[in-house]
Amino acid sequence: MKSKYLLGVDIGTQGTKVVLFGEDGKNIMETFVSSKLIYLDDGGIEQDPENIYQSVIQGIRKTIEHSNINPKDILAVGMDGQMAGVMGIDEYFNPVGNYDSWLDNRCEAYMDEIRSFGEEKVIEITGAPISYAHGPKIIWRKNKKPKEYKKIKKFIMLTTYIAGKLVDMKCEDAYIDYTYLHFSGFGDVNKKEWSKELLNYFDVNIDKMPKICNPWDIVGEVSQKASQDSLLAEGTKIIAGCGDTAATILGAGGIHTSMAVDIAGTASVFACCTDKYLPDTQNKTLIFARSIIEGLWTPLAYVGGGGQCLAWYKDSIINQVGLTFDDLNEEASLVPAGSEGLLFIPHFSGRTCPNNPKIRGSWLHMNWSHTRGYLFRSIMESIAYEYKFYTNTLRSLNNLTNLNTIFGVGGGAKSTLFNEIKASVLDCDYIPMDRPDAATLACAVIAGYGVGIYKDIESTIKRFISIKEPISKNIAHNIIYNKHYQKYISNLKALENIY
Repeated sequence: MKSKYLLGVDIGTQGTKVVLFGEDGKNIMETFVSSKLIYLDDGGIEQDPENIYQSVIQGIRKTIEHSNINPKDILAVGMDGQMAGVMGIDEYFNPVGNYDSWLDNRCEAYMDEIRSFGEEKVIEITGAPISYAHGPKIIWRKNKKPKEYKKIKKFIMLTTYIAGKLVDMKCEDAYIDYTYLHFSGFGDVNKKEWSKELLNYFDVNIDKMPKICNPWDIVGEVSQKASQDSLLAEGTKIIAGCGDTAATILGAGGIHTSMAVDIAGTASVFACCTDKYLPDTQNKTLIFARSIIEGLWTPLAYVGGGGQCLAWYKDSIINQVGLTFDDLNEEASLVPAGSEGLLFIPHFSGRTCPNNPKIRGSWLHMNWSHTRGYLFRSIMESIAYEYKFYTNTLRSLNNLTNLNTIFGVGGGAKSTLFNEIKASVLDCDYIPMDRPDAATLACAVIAGYGVGIYKDIESTIKRFISIKEPISKNIAHNIIYNKHYQKYISNLKALENIY
């Protein structure tokens, strides 16, 4: 039988990863093409949608060229993308302005305006605390760039824009899949529909919202022009896709209740799975997101730029030619648990979960003995402390108490030391996944399900995933970290007063 293939595309903050998979889930070939962040004088962070599209096109083209397969044997393409950012298109599906990155916090002034509706009610409807996501960003655009806002016919995700370009989509067919709804600011995440109550209150026309669809829905076929540009065969099916966090949780095996996942990437995301919708109206910390799998929820919280803090320290503060993360991990492994009282605050743009713009990045309690190994370890420990805050919040909700094992994915999960710190702080076992392609694997499985080659998503993912040796907690370190965690939380609260 002739081999058939699927493409998984992960549209990230730093660039696009494209992976070619066989029907058996094996990684055949992968390519990464970088994209650019645009840093503006007013503090804004944007991306050019055309630059993103070219990164996808080039990635697909290189993957096909290097694999030497017949493009006609690629059955479908599934994509995931950045979640908390948003962009607009005009009536001809052309971008109106740039993509407003999830890292951009210019919308902060309008978050209080959304709170005027009633923060608890917003959380009940959307499933998410008010943060730097679509709702405030859309209201910011409406107030600060009224000409652009008027020209925008639909607010969409990057995945929609890329899919639309590949299939020559009409504006009226623009979509958002339900895994993004918690970030939309105007979506009723439980009902999977737009909230007329929220839209009317903030005077946002419902016509500017795209249709809501399933991640596995076929949204079109590759056009002649896109075929020439990407080397995909004309007529190849394009699947709606999903948010990158949703894809990663699925690709890490997040298919059943009481499972926890650490996504150790540019953002540090902690999530678990439950079959109940329990919006966090009391703590205003957890984001109740829909899983790709029907009937499953993935409550999560994250440190915006948590993993980026490690790269920032290595590249911007030390800036030593030839220095690797392995070198810094080795130095940090010689530092005692708790870094002898040194604390790092990883919130360079304000704390996201729960949202508090008054808390900013810093080191606290430094002394002359704190060398760079101490500073590096303290960054890792701070992210683990944030995760402990999230797990305590999870345990305060009904039926979310069984969190004994965490599965880890992303670049940070390659660090044995980082994993050991998280296991000891969180008092659990940590299991790194043996596949670095969790998100793209999920996209390929969703695409395969969409075109009918897999009977269901859950059993297929379960067949394809693999894990490394579990890392157990260090009991002595756990006792130390419990004390330092309390100091960390106390210092967070104190920082509010010096903003």
